[in-house]
Amino acid sequence: MKKLLPFSAVLVVVLLNSCNSVNYNTNRPPVRKPTYPTSNTGSSNTSASQVEREYQALIKTYKSETAEVLTDLLNDSSDSPKTAITVENKSRCNMVLTISGNNYFKKVPIGANKIGAVMVPKNQNYSLSGMICNAVYQKTKFVTSSYNITISN
Repeated sequence: MKKLLPFSAVLVVVLLNSCNSVNYNTNRPPVRKPTYPTSNTGSSNTSASQVEREYQALIKTYKSETAEVLTDLLNDSSDSPKTAITVENKSRCNMVLTISGNNYFKKVPIGANKIGAVMVPKNQNYSLSGMICNAVYQKTKFVTSSYNITISN
């Protein structure tokens, strides 16, 4: 009887351990994590809330070029090396417009239903991009004179 006690203890331990590996509910489908669509803006996690955070941070330090833009638009500035790009945001969301060209890069915060403007060197190709209410705006434009864009969602 003393020899059966260690053997029966080992048998009980083996049986209890084997119970953990048994799948009692095989009719239930496996749990899968949901997948969400991502935007095609170079970053898979860009969203309206991230754009809003960037807008709020940028608006605190952004220096408007309103005087230079108005001078360019109202006067004949054909001999000037720079020209204006104006963007009218007709959406309900704030946006950050990124303008990049040859030796030029600027981010312009444009509020909902507001106009943003910037002076850029003439006769260059510029890539204009931004996100409005989770919609992507992207355009390439060769700028020779003042250029106006209206964006809405």
